[in-house]
Amino acid sequence: MPVVSRVPSALPAGTRYGIKVQLRGVTKPPVWRRIEVPADLDLGEFHGVIQRAMGWDDSHMHVFDDGRSEYGLPDPGLGHRNERDVRLSHVLVEVGDRLGYTYDFGDDWEHQITLEKILPPAPGVTGALCTGGKGACPPEDCGGVGGYERLKEILADPDAEEHDDMLEWLGLDSGDEFDPQGFSAADVNRALSRSV
Repeated sequence: MPVVSRVPSALPAGTRYGIKVQLRGVTKPPVWRRIEVPADLDLGEFHGVIQRAMGWDDSHMHVFDDGRSEYGLPDPGLGHRNERDVRLSHVLVEVGDRLGYTYDFGDDWEHQITLEKILPPAPGVTGALCTGGKGACPPEDCGGVGGYERLKEILADPDAEEHDDMLEWLGLDSGDEFDPQGFSAADVNRALSRSV
Protein backbone atom coordinates (compact mmCIF):
# COMPACT_ATOMS: atom_id res chain seq x y z
CA MET A 1 0.00 0.00 0.00
CA PRO A 2 1.43 3.41 -0.92
CA VAL A 3 2.58 5.79 1.77
CA VAL A 4 0.83 9.10 1.32
CA SER A 5 2.00 12.27 3.02
CA ARG A 6 -1.35 14.03 2.83
CA VAL A 7 -4.88 12.96 2.10
CA PRO A 8 -5.83 14.36 -1.31
CA SER A 9 -9.42 15.21 -2.09
CA ALA A 10 -10.98 13.16 -4.85
CA LEU A 11 -10.31 14.73 -8.23
CA PRO A 12 -12.50 14.06 -11.26
CA ALA A 13 -10.95 11.68 -13.77
CA GLY A 14 -8.94 13.64 -16.32
CA THR A 15 -8.04 16.51 -13.97
CA ARG A 16 -4.84 18.23 -15.04
CA TYR A 17 -2.25 20.24 -13.17
CA GLY A 18 -0.53 23.42 -14.31
CA ILE A 19 2.97 23.18 -12.86
CA LYS A 20 6.08 25.33 -12.91
CA VAL A 21 9.45 23.53 -12.73
CA GLN A 22 12.26 25.95 -11.81
CA LEU A 23 15.95 24.99 -11.79
CA ARG A 24 17.31 26.46 -8.57
CA GLY A 25 20.52 28.48 -8.45
CA VAL A 26 20.74 29.14 -12.20
CA THR A 27 20.24 32.78 -13.18
CA LYS A 28 21.07 34.99 -16.14
CA PRO A 29 18.97 33.46 -17.57
CA PRO A 30 16.85 31.47 -15.16
CA VAL A 31 15.82 28.03 -16.38
CA TRP A 32 12.17 27.06 -15.93
CA ARG A 33 9.29 25.31 -17.67
CA ARG A 34 5.52 25.56 -17.33
CA ILE A 35 3.86 22.26 -18.05
CA GLU A 36 0.39 20.77 -17.90
CA VAL A 37 0.17 17.12 -16.87
CA PRO A 38 -2.48 14.64 -15.74
CA ALA A 39 -2.89 14.94 -11.96
CA ASP A 40 -2.93 11.16 -11.60
CA LEU A 41 0.61 10.58 -12.92
CA ASP A 42 2.76 8.56 -10.57
CA LEU A 43 6.03 10.24 -9.59
CA GLY A 44 8.01 7.87 -11.80
CA GLU A 45 6.02 9.01 -14.82
CA PHE A 46 6.36 12.63 -13.71
CA HIS A 47 10.14 12.15 -13.50
CA GLY A 48 10.09 11.25 -17.21
CA VAL A 49 8.10 14.39 -17.99
CA ILE A 50 10.56 16.59 -16.09
CA GLN A 51 13.51 15.01 -17.89
CA ARG A 52 12.02 15.76 -21.30
CA ALA A 53 10.65 19.20 -20.42
CA MET A 54 13.91 20.43 -18.91
CA GLY A 55 16.14 18.75 -21.49
CA TRP A 56 18.02 16.31 -19.25
CA ASP A 57 19.26 12.93 -20.55
CA ASP A 58 17.97 10.77 -17.65
CA SER A 59 21.43 9.32 -17.12
CA HIS A 60 21.66 9.93 -13.36
CA MET A 61 19.74 9.18 -10.16
CA HIS A 62 16.98 11.45 -8.91
CA VAL A 63 14.75 11.96 -5.89
CA PHE A 64 11.55 13.84 -5.05
CA ASP A 65 11.18 15.43 -1.61
CA ASP A 66 7.91 16.78 -0.22
CA GLY A 67 9.43 17.78 3.12
CA ARG A 68 8.11 14.66 4.81
CA SER A 69 9.37 11.81 2.63
CA GLU A 70 11.71 11.16 -0.27
CA TYR A 71 10.54 9.27 -3.34
CA GLY A 72 12.62 7.74 -6.09
CA LEU A 73 13.72 4.34 -7.21
CA PRO A 74 13.21 2.18 -4.12
CA ASP A 75 16.40 2.17 -2.08
CA PRO A 76 16.39 1.18 1.59
CA GLY A 77 19.95 2.49 1.96
CA LEU A 78 18.94 5.96 0.80
CA GLY A 79 15.49 5.80 2.40
CA HIS A 80 13.65 6.54 -0.83
CA ARG A 81 10.10 5.31 -1.05
CA ASN A 82 8.94 3.90 -4.35
CA GLU A 83 7.96 6.80 -6.61
CA ARG A 84 5.66 4.48 -8.59
CA ASP A 85 3.42 4.09 -5.51
CA VAL A 86 2.72 7.82 -5.19
CA ARG A 87 0.55 9.93 -7.47
CA LEU A 88 1.32 13.56 -8.20
CA SER A 89 -2.06 14.43 -6.68
CA HIS A 90 -0.91 12.83 -3.39
CA VAL A 91 1.98 15.26 -2.89
CA LEU A 92 0.60 18.35 -4.66
CA VAL A 93 -2.89 18.82 -3.28
CA GLU A 94 -3.60 22.56 -3.32
CA VAL A 95 -2.51 25.43 -5.56
CA GLY A 96 0.77 26.73 -4.17
CA ASP A 97 1.99 23.34 -2.93
CA ARG A 98 5.66 22.65 -3.68
CA LEU A 99 7.78 19.60 -4.26
CA GLY A 100 11.55 19.34 -4.52
CA TYR A 101 13.26 17.30 -7.24
CA THR A 102 16.99 16.66 -7.36
CA TYR A 103 18.61 15.21 -10.44
CA ASP A 104 22.21 13.91 -10.55
CA PHE A 105 23.53 13.47 -7.03
CA GLY A 106 26.98 14.62 -8.18
CA ASP A 107 25.98 17.89 -9.87
CA ASP A 108 22.93 18.24 -7.57
CA TRP A 109 20.55 19.96 -9.95
CA GLU A 110 17.78 21.06 -7.60
CA HIS A 111 14.37 21.92 -9.00
CA GLN A 112 11.41 23.54 -7.31
CA ILE A 113 8.07 22.23 -8.53
CA THR A 114 5.04 24.42 -7.81
CA LEU A 115 1.40 23.58 -8.43
CA GLU A 116 0.03 26.73 -10.07
CA LYS A 117 -3.37 25.56 -11.35
CA ILE A 118 -5.80 22.70 -11.03
CA LEU A 119 -7.46 22.36 -14.43
CA PRO A 120 -10.76 20.62 -15.15
CA PRO A 121 -10.86 17.66 -17.50
CA ALA A 122 -10.88 18.67 -21.16
CA PRO A 123 -12.10 16.30 -23.86
CA GLY A 124 -9.28 14.95 -25.99
CA VAL A 125 -6.51 16.49 -23.86
CA THR A 126 -4.08 13.87 -22.61
CA GLY A 127 -0.38 13.63 -21.87
CA ALA A 128 2.03 16.40 -20.99
CA LEU A 129 2.21 19.82 -22.62
CA CYS A 130 4.71 22.66 -22.25
CA THR A 131 3.01 26.06 -22.14
CA GLY A 132 6.08 28.24 -21.52
CA GLY A 133 9.62 28.42 -20.31
CA LYS A 134 12.93 30.19 -20.31
CA GLY A 135 16.59 29.29 -20.65
CA ALA A 136 18.45 26.31 -22.03
CA CYS A 137 18.99 23.24 -19.91
CA PRO A 138 22.60 23.08 -18.69
CA PRO A 139 24.67 20.33 -20.29
CA GLU A 140 24.86 17.06 -18.36
CA ASP A 141 27.94 16.59 -16.17
CA CYS A 142 29.09 20.21 -16.38
CA GLY A 143 29.71 20.45 -12.63
CA GLY A 144 26.44 21.75 -11.21
CA VAL A 145 25.52 25.42 -10.86
CA GLY A 146 29.12 26.60 -10.40
CA GLY A 147 30.40 24.54 -13.30
CA TYR A 148 27.61 25.79 -15.54
CA GLU A 149 28.39 29.43 -14.70
CA ARG A 150 32.06 28.82 -15.54
CA LEU A 151 31.09 27.04 -18.78
CA LYS A 152 28.94 30.01 -19.86
CA GLU A 153 31.87 32.39 -19.18
CA ILE A 154 34.26 30.28 -21.27
CA LEU A 155 31.82 29.93 -24.16
CA ALA A 156 31.09 33.68 -24.17
CA ASP A 157 34.80 34.42 -24.70
CA PRO A 158 36.11 32.97 -27.99
CA ASP A 159 39.63 33.90 -26.86
CA ALA A 160 39.40 31.88 -23.64
CA GLU A 161 42.04 29.15 -23.44
CA GLU A 162 39.42 26.41 -22.91
CA HIS A 163 36.88 27.74 -25.45
CA ASP A 164 37.56 25.22 -28.24
CA ASP A 165 37.86 22.34 -25.75
CA MET A 166 34.44 23.18 -24.31
CA LEU A 167 32.88 23.40 -27.78
CA GLU A 168 34.35 19.99 -28.58
CA TRP A 169 33.09 18.58 -25.24
CA LEU A 170 29.61 19.86 -26.11
CA GLY A 171 29.85 18.30 -29.58
CA LEU A 172 29.78 21.69 -31.31
CA ASP A 173 31.92 22.94 -34.19
CA SER A 174 33.92 26.13 -33.78
CA GLY A 175 31.27 28.07 -35.73
CA ASP A 176 28.45 26.80 -33.52
CA GLU A 177 27.36 28.28 -30.22
CA PHE A 178 25.64 27.10 -27.08
CA ASP A 179 22.86 29.60 -26.34
CA PRO A 180 22.01 29.75 -22.59
CA GLN A 181 18.90 31.75 -23.55
CA GLY A 182 17.75 29.02 -25.92
CA PHE A 183 14.26 27.69 -25.32
CA SER A 184 11.59 26.41 -27.68
CA ALA A 185 8.19 25.24 -26.45
CA ALA A 186 7.73 23.45 -29.78
CA ASP A 187 10.95 21.46 -29.22
CA VAL A 188 9.90 20.61 -25.66
CA ASN A 189 6.46 19.49 -26.84
CA ARG A 190 8.06 17.24 -29.48
CA ALA A 191 10.09 15.62 -26.67
CA LEU A 192 7.03 15.38 -24.44
CA SER A 193 5.04 13.67 -27.17
CA ARG A 194 7.31 10.67 -26.56
CA SER A 195 6.17 10.44 -22.91
CA VAL A 196 2.94 10.01 -20.95
